[in-house]
Amino acid sequence: MKLFDNTETAFALKSDSQLERAYFLFRMIQNEPMVRIGTAVTNFALKAHLPVEGLIRSTVFDHFCGGVTEEDCLPIIKNMHENGNVHSVLDYSVEGKEEEASFDSALEKILKIIQFCEEKQSIPFAVFKPTGFGRFALYQKISEGKELTEDEHEEWKRVVARFHKVCNLAKKKDVPVLIDAEESWMQDAADWLIEDLMEMYNKDKAIIFNTLQMYRHDRLDYLKKLKAKANEKDFYIGMKVVRGAYMEKERERAAEMGYPSPICKDKQATDENYDAAINYMMEQPKMAIFAGTHNENSSYLLMELADKYKIDKDDKRLWFGQLFGMSDHISYNLAKEGYNVAKYLPFGPVRDVMPYLIRRAEENTSVAGQTSRELNLLKTERKRRKL
Repeated sequence: MKLFDNTETAFALKSDSQLERAYFLFRMIQNEPMVRIGTAVTNFALKAHLPVEGLIRSTVFDHFCGGVTEEDCLPIIKNMHENGNVHSVLDYSVEGKEEEASFDSALEKILKIIQFCEEKQSIPFAVFKPTGFGRFALYQKISEGKELTEDEHEEWKRVVARFHKVCNLAKKKDVPVLIDAEESWMQDAADWLIEDLMEMYNKDKAIIFNTLQMYRHDRLDYLKKLKAKANEKDFYIGMKVVRGAYMEKERERAAEMGYPSPICKDKQATDENYDAAINYMMEQPKMAIFAGTHNENSSYLLMELADKYKIDKDDKRLWFGQLFGMSDHISYNLAKEGYNVAKYLPFGPVRDVMPYLIRRAEENTSVAGQTSRELNLLKTERKRRKL
């Protein structure tokens, strides 16, 4: 039996009722029309302030999220760490709020999480999205090289100050920070800022991590250029490497605006690009990698590369990461083998986290084979338990 086929280890932390709920949810997600209808109905119900939060909370929210607050997440974090040797990355998944008060509130939340991380071995990273700290349109304007107004210059200074406040505390507390990637047309501004932060805070080791979305065909070249800069300026590179989360939106915008799509031509090209990136990173002595992947082949490859380059399983420069509620067969089997594994554990008010949850459902529907694999594993475990 291959490592990731072991469903007893994969679902050891799930009760029979949780297993049945997971099976029901993935059967629903497999049905694309059902996801579209469910998404539309949920959005309508929330906007109309219909009393649906209890239903959402007991189904999709509780499967994919840790809770409404950090404190809500603690029992799950403790259970995963003590009984599965799997760590957690607390991900405050409130999206789309574009006021200064929201950005300051998100900043305070991340600072609190860093304090949390320092106290608990089970939470090794903090994480945030660039648009949690500033307006999307501002990043876009800077990425496009347009001149900022005086007010926008001041606004950008506040964005930069928020990033520095987080990085200062992260460095002081020795808590690495993962900064998520977003859409390509705003990403340059985020990249430039994060490079400056790496140069400042990553002198001794990788504390600040950027994110490479490898469904973009230009990201391996970007990484190699960054490596040349890191060699020249003498700093470590930290990277979370993922496939990407905005494929449909990226392709639609490129088609609408008449520029070449930044997305690889197909799934195979994306897989090859992802594997090329982790191959390249594992060769480098001053890089740390957080491999965010639900792909079994890429996970097996990373294990082989760790072996090839004599990197210990528990070396803190190498982490595997999956989303809570998905790919437990990868997470728990890797952890049992002694690798560093972390689950992204989203949390936040039910209403505010719905855009995240809807994206998860749509992503699962669009990724060929992902939901089928989850369902097959759940079926296997249900049968095993009955026997």
